[in-house]
Amino acid sequence: MAIQMFCDGSCAFAKRLWVSTPPPFNRQSGNAMKTPLWKPSAELQQQSQASQFMALANQKWGLSLSDYRDLHDWSVSDPENFWQLVWDYCDITASVPAAKVLVDGDKMPGARWFDGARLNYAENLLRHEGSGTALVSLLEDGERRSLSWGDLRAQVEALASSLRNEGVTAGDRVAAFMPNVQETVVFMLAATSIGATWSSCSPDFGFNGVLDRFGQIEPKVMIAIDGYRYNGKVCDCTERVSKIANAIDSLERVVLVDLVGLADTRADLNKDPRVVSFEAYLDPAPMPLEFTQLPFDHPLFIMYSSGTTGMPKCIVHGAGGSLLQITKEHRLAVDLHPGDVFFYFTTCGWMMWNWLVTGLASGATLVLYDGSPFADNGRTLLEAINREGINVFGTSAKFIAALEKAGHNPREDYSLDSLRTILSTGSPLSPESYDYVYQHVKSDVCLSSIAGGTDILSCFVGGSPLLPVYKGEIQCAGLGMATEIWSDRGERVYNEKGELVCTLPFPSTPIGFWQDDNDQRYRSAYFEKWPGVWAHGDYGEEFDNGGFAIYGRSDAILNPGGVRIGTAEIYRQVDRVEEIADSIVVGQQWCDDVRVVLAVVTAEGASLTDELRNKIRSTIRANTTPRHVPEKIIEVPDIPRTISGKLVEIAVRDMIHGREVKNKDALANPEALEYFRGREELSR
Repeated sequence: MAIQMFCDGSCAFAKRLWVSTPPPFNRQSGNAMKTPLWKPSAELQQQSQASQFMALANQKWGLSLSDYRDLHDWSVSDPENFWQLVWDYCDITASVPAAKVLVDGDKMPGARWFDGARLNYAENLLRHEGSGTALVSLLEDGERRSLSWGDLRAQVEALASSLRNEGVTAGDRVAAFMPNVQETVVFMLAATSIGATWSSCSPDFGFNGVLDRFGQIEPKVMIAIDGYRYNGKVCDCTERVSKIANAIDSLERVVLVDLVGLADTRADLNKDPRVVSFEAYLDPAPMPLEFTQLPFDHPLFIMYSSGTTGMPKCIVHGAGGSLLQITKEHRLAVDLHPGDVFFYFTTCGWMMWNWLVTGLASGATLVLYDGSPFADNGRTLLEAINREGINVFGTSAKFIAALEKAGHNPREDYSLDSLRTILSTGSPLSPESYDYVYQHVKSDVCLSSIAGGTDILSCFVGGSPLLPVYKGEIQCAGLGMATEIWSDRGERVYNEKGELVCTLPFPSTPIGFWQDDNDQRYRSAYFEKWPGVWAHGDYGEEFDNGGFAIYGRSDAILNPGGVRIGTAEIYRQVDRVEEIADSIVVGQQWCDDVRVVLAVVTAEGASLTDELRNKIRSTIRANTTPRHVPEKIIEVPDIPRTISGKLVEIAVRDMIHGREVKNKDALANPEALEYFRGREELSR
């Protein structure tokens, strides 16, 4: 399918026509001359679910799809048949089938998927039964618990019964102030089995950060934790739980999980009649588990924007779209099979938690972990791969880079026999990290960098078991996702940096924002720049072989001398300097232009001398362009990040310009912002 542009002279708007010609990819150029770091064997490709899916499409519609590019072209040119086949192949359970797969498919927003279908998200995740392991819950201190499929279902039944007895019905909000432990998953499934809408924050959020989120959606029930362990320390959450409970008038019940032995230490919590322990809340004589059947777009999850530039936006995701889209990615992109062991390092305040737990729909065993990813210098998670037999290991680019800097050589220290796929997201994965994985972790592994976001609860670009892995490149656009890179003129470009967009509707498009009259804020967030086209806010590049690179957020792009520079291009070079442990780069308005400012945290035993500054600048200049070289390099003790670990370049930029930074509770370390206030080096 191609996109034809009709411009009014300024390219202020574009209309799209459904035509049969595919995008103009040159299959013989670009990486055809490069050597892949990894290539799936013919046997692996043939055995993959993506190949099975492609064969079904060929058989059902008389097609001749032969490779991933053919499959992707068909998925966006024939969305109704593609998504219906995804539904059938993933064996989506529904009490009522859809009357029509796609209604108003020429509208975005406005398209409606699987109109008339009725289903339940939790039912699809709990359809696997028996004594096999569904959940493994690991803590930083070594504690391990597990739940079989049968035990998981029994606990969900007991909790759902209690929720129903308390009057929780479809559409009520149930919130979680919880770490990534098995009780969180069980409670989510119990709530969504009734049709309640689930929303979660991790316990490292401050009081105001939680209130900014849960205060908007007015939950009826909240599950909360007494405390958690991180980096060898016990963090007490009881005071915040008490404050949150007293600040949200809508709360009728608080279910408290005693994880670290602090649940009985606060008299005010124990005296609150709304507070009950998790164990006491399990109905000893539960009603049989029933799954409320609801429309495809019934509100399932409420997610939140980072909230570092204003009140967090409450993004509402539908049950059917979330289930279908994520399961498609698990089955066709990750090649997740029933019985696989699936891990992703995430907190409950990040969309990857929702993405991970949906893996139950594919029959995978989920490994949950709560604690620092760098516990025991990163060995805790590496050892878990062997001990639990993890097949798919999901992590962040930062974790992989940290292993490299720490000098780890996992392929020598661990067998890693079970490991088949490594997933990376959260920030761009540097080309050097690709080399590190294949040289020092495992040579026979599919390394899939994936990118999407909270906004769509899924990926625009990611991996495929049908494609090779090239250094520094995301393998492909996701199936069913008309992902492109556009110039500022609103034209598709290849081998040129621009804005990541999606030109056609997809099922996991948000329902909208919570309490957003006439969808004004929703439309403004994604469709204001190019009406009818989703503008995601990422700055990237599409290569002529179908691969992608992401260079950072568009709103954090540097613009010295009018040249647009992605921050990831600079981070990649700074990461090569062994004396630097962490960094952040922003643009500062200066003399009617923008100058590049780099702030660094030096490694232990190093300091920011003029010699080190010159080394940083020469490394950047030698591998990029003179425009990338920072005019100012300053040293700070810490770099501010969101609770999910993402750099907050806009907040730092605001600080150095003397502007107020709102909602600091969205940060894991808000005190780090103060290192940028009134810096004398930046005043000259």
